[in-house]
Amino acid sequence: MLEDSFGRRFHYLRLSITEACNFRCQYCLPDGYDGPPNSAFLNIHEIQTLLTAFAQMGTSKVRITGGEPSLRRDFTDIIAATANTPGINRIAATSHGARLAKDAHRWAQAGLHQVNVSIDSLDPNQFALITGQDKLKQILNGLDVAVEAGLNVKINTVLLQDFSSNRLQRFLTWLKTTPVTLRFIELMETGEHHNFFNQQHMSGAPLRDKLLAEGWQPIIRRRDAGPAQEFCHPDYAGNIGLIMPYSKDFCESCNRLRVAASGKLHLCLFSEQGLDLRHYLSAGDVEGVKQFVTESLGDKHISHYLQQGSTGATKHLAMLGG
Repeated sequence: MLEDSFGRRFHYLRLSITEACNFRCQYCLPDGYDGPPNSAFLNIHEIQTLLTAFAQMGTSKVRITGGEPSLRRDFTDIIAATANTPGINRIAATSHGARLAKDAHRWAQAGLHQVNVSIDSLDPNQFALITGQDKLKQILNGLDVAVEAGLNVKINTVLLQDFSSNRLQRFLTWLKTTPVTLRFIELMETGEHHNFFNQQHMSGAPLRDKLLAEGWQPIIRRRDAGPAQEFCHPDYAGNIGLIMPYSKDFCESCNRLRVAASGKLHLCLFSEQGLDLRHYLSAGDVEGVKQFVTESLGDKHISHYLQQGSTGATKHLAMLGG
């Protein structure tokens, strides 16, 4: 089992397979994607070497992210390769959801267990304003297909200053009959979005207090779960989660490492730089990957230092999938 110098154990890998995305979310890629093509990123053979090495080091859960991972033509093959790696027993993906209606059944058949979909508003006009795409109806239809396919569905929504009580009420009404987990995520500062962060950041603590006051109960976290605090209510088919990276001791429960689509290991979402693994991956050197990652963990910091305004080398969240 991978363990750092602070006693934290890592059995969860977040693997980015592309930086590309065709949405233009205000808090991520407001001007659209203008980076390398998918051909520049890890190929499926390099990914298989990576998965084998991490599985042998105790990784049991893999989240496939982007950018938008479904923009890769071999996305379903990557899911299947992950599912067929001994030791990996849970596979999730993060997506904008525009291809769910078409592909959710194929992804589930390939071995996907969970999909996290970004939906920042249930109002079609507001959704289009935030994302640059008028596809809310298409994505909501896709959620129904994903649930039908047996996928565990979670919805990610970024907390913004213009987050109104009407917007929250619309989500709560939707959760009455919709069996998904809706997760509110505090906006995180990145290198290209200092001004947007200063204008729009808000804490999730008041929302947590409101939920508890209205009878929502905490859910015990899975061992391989991400950082969300999740809550359930007997009157609702869906659950609510909160991800609050600016809260005290957020990093104490860190259980995940990240590998970028370029083949760089990131010990934290906000690391100063990635550590290049690609020469090991290209050579199919599983033992080299294991030794490199194990030794690199000695440099993992106790915190992301977001509270001090440190954003590291993360220019925008599409670089590493959040």
